[in-house]
Amino acid sequence: MVLRKHELEAKLKDDMQLVKSGVLRDDNPLDDSEEFKELLLACRRGDLKRTQELISAGVNINGKDKFDYTPLIIASLCGHFELVQLLLESGALAERDTFQGERCIYNALNDKIRNLLLRYDYSKSTDPLQPWAAHLTSLLTKESPKTSDIEVTAPTETIQLHKFILSARSPYFQRKLADAPETTTWKLPQTIPVESFHIVMRYVYLGDIPRDLVRPWSSHSEEEILTGIDKISKQLEVTKLWEAILGASDRRLARQRHQDEVARAASQIEGFFYEKIIKHKMVVDISKVQDVKWHHDNSIFADCLLRADEGDSGTDDDEDGETRKDDGFSNNIPIGPAATAAAAEAQNGASKKKRKATLYPVHKAMLIRSPYFETMFSSQFMEAQKSEKLHVVKVDCSPEVLELILAFLYTEKAECPLDLGLDLLYAADMLFLDKLKTKAAVAISALGSGNNDAWVDRTRDEKLQSEEEEPEMEPINVYDVIHAAWDLKVQRLEEFAARYIAYRLEDYIDEEEFAELIQESAARLTRREETDTIELLDDIRYYLSERFRLRFEDAGLDEMLDDEGEIDAARAESLADAAAASQEAGTEAQQQNGDAPPPVSADVKDYDAEQTTEVGVNGVVRTLDGELVDDEFASDAVNYQLLLQKIDGMLDKLKLDA
Repeated sequence: MVLRKHELEAKLKDDMQLVKSGVLRDDNPLDDSEEFKELLLACRRGDLKRTQELISAGVNINGKDKFDYTPLIIASLCGHFELVQLLLESGALAERDTFQGERCIYNALNDKIRNLLLRYDYSKSTDPLQPWAAHLTSLLTKESPKTSDIEVTAPTETIQLHKFILSARSPYFQRKLADAPETTTWKLPQTIPVESFHIVMRYVYLGDIPRDLVRPWSSHSEEEILTGIDKISKQLEVTKLWEAILGASDRRLARQRHQDEVARAASQIEGFFYEKIIKHKMVVDISKVQDVKWHHDNSIFADCLLRADEGDSGTDDDEDGETRKDDGFSNNIPIGPAATAAAAEAQNGASKKKRKATLYPVHKAMLIRSPYFETMFSSQFMEAQKSEKLHVVKVDCSPEVLELILAFLYTEKAECPLDLGLDLLYAADMLFLDKLKTKAAVAISALGSGNNDAWVDRTRDEKLQSEEEEPEMEPINVYDVIHAAWDLKVQRLEEFAARYIAYRLEDYIDEEEFAELIQESAARLTRREETDTIELLDDIRYYLSERFRLRFEDAGLDEMLDDEGEIDAARAESLADAAAASQEAGTEAQQQNGDAPPPVSADVKDYDAEQTTEVGVNGVVRTLDGELVDDEFASDAVNYQLLLQKIDGMLDKLKLDA
C-alpha cells in the first residue's frame, strides 16, 4: 500500500525520535579493539608507516577510546603534522561546531597543525567517496563522450543508462542482463510516471533525492509520483530508497543515509570489478594481441580493452622477433624507473622469453574519470570511433600498476605497495589522476620513512662491523624519489626525501651519486646568483639540525644547544664529564656508607633507549670518525659537526657556494 503524504510525515517524526534515542549512528564510536589501541599508539609516536598499514588494514580512524581520544586528536596533540595530514586525507573527521572537531582544533600543538585542520575541506574528510559518487551521478547527463549502452524508453522521452551500473546495483537488472546481455532497450510501463523513474535512477546513480518530488511542469500529482516510485523500486529491488525519501528533510540523517548508500554502492561495484573485470583479464603473447576479438554484446558489458605489457618498454614484439613501435595514443613513452630498467634490459638482450600482454575488459564510463581517457574518447582518435570489435588501448605501465589504476577508477581505493609507488606515481601523472598521484606520494612518504620522528643512527662499532653482519637494505631508492619529485613537481616527496637523507646522512654523504644529486639541485636554477642557495641542501641541513636538536630536547639536555639552537660539541663534552663525575661520587658514597646509589642525573637518564647510538663492546661510544667518547650525547654533538664539515667539504670539491 502506498504511503500518503501525512503518513510520510508521521514516519519521519518517528525517525527523528529514533535519532534522539541514539539510533542515529555515532560518528566517533567507542573502539576497544587491540588494533585501534595500536593505531592510537602509532599516532602518539608519530609512526607514519605503522599508521598507514593499520589504515589499509581497515582500522576505524574515527573511533575513540574510553577517554574520548580519536587518532586525529592524539596526532594533533603530539604535534605530528605529516600524520595529521595523512589522517585527514584518509577520511578522519574534524568538523567544526562538534565536540570532537573543536577539541581536536583547540588541542593542536602548534598553529601549523591548527591551520591545516581549519582549512581542510570537511566534505572531503567526511566522505572520501564523494568524488566517485559525483562521477556516477554525472553519467546521467553526460553526453560526450557517449558511454551509455542501454536506453529506457518512456512515452515522452528516452533515458540513457549503463548496463554494468544497473547490473551491479539492481538485482532485477542483474538477472535480466545476465540472460540477455545484448539488450539495448528497456520499455518503461505506461502506468509509471517518468518523473518516478528519474528519481529512482538518481538514487541508483547516487544523486540527491529532490525535496520537491513534483516538477512545476509535471502533469502528475505527488500521490501518483509516490505510487510510481513504490512500484519501480519494488520491481528493480532498490530497497533503501524509501528511507532516503523519509529522511530528506533532516540534514544529518540524510547525509548519514546517503553515505551508507554510497558505501553500499561502492561495495557492489567493487564486487562487479573483481568478479567481472579482474577475473576475466587475459594474458597472451604480445604477438597474439591482434588476434583477440571481443564483441560489444559481451556478458561483462565492456566497451573497451585496456592493455599493459610485462616489463613495458614502449615497444612490441612481432611474431618474427623483430620489434616495432606502437602508434597508439600515448606514443609509447616509458613510465617510471621500472619501465626505464625494462627498456635497458630489452636493449641488452637480457630476456629471451616472449613477453606477455595483459588485457582487461573495461567500461569507458569509468575510464573517463581520467582526463586522459576522456580526451581520447571525445576526440577524432581511432579509439573514439565506432567499430565492430572492442578497441584495444595500450597503457604504458606494468599490469600490476594498471590494476591499481583500475581499482582506483572503479572503487576509489588505492592501496599502493611501496615497490610500485614510483611507477604508480608516473602513471597517475600521465593519466592526470591527481588524487591517485597524491595517494602514491603518501604511500612512498609514509611506508618509506618508518617512524619519522625516531632517531636513526647508522654508527657501527667493531662488533657490528664484523663480516657476519648482513648489510641493511633500504626500503626505497631515495635518488629515484627525488628525481620523481622534481620531474612531477611533488613537493611532499621533495620534503620527504630531504628528511629521509638527513636522518641517514652518514650513509649517503660519501657517495658520488649524492654529490651528483646536490650538483643537479644547484643546476635547477638556470641563472644562479651568489646569494642563491641549493634548495635540496637547505632542506637536508634543516632536517639534520632537527634530527639532533630533537634528540637533546627530548632528553632535557637543552644545555648542549648554543644561543642559535645549534648543537655545541664542547658543551656536550663538558656535560658528559660532569655526569660521569657525579656518578663516580655517588658510587664512592655508596661504598663508604653502604647506602643505595644516588639517582642518576635526569639530564642523562631521560633519553629514550631506542634512540641511542651503538655502544661498543667495552662500553665506550665511537663517533663517526672513530674517536672514543664517554657519552652518547657527546657523540651526537661531535657527529653533527662532522656531518656539517663533510657537507662543506663536498661543496668545496664541487666548487659550489651554498
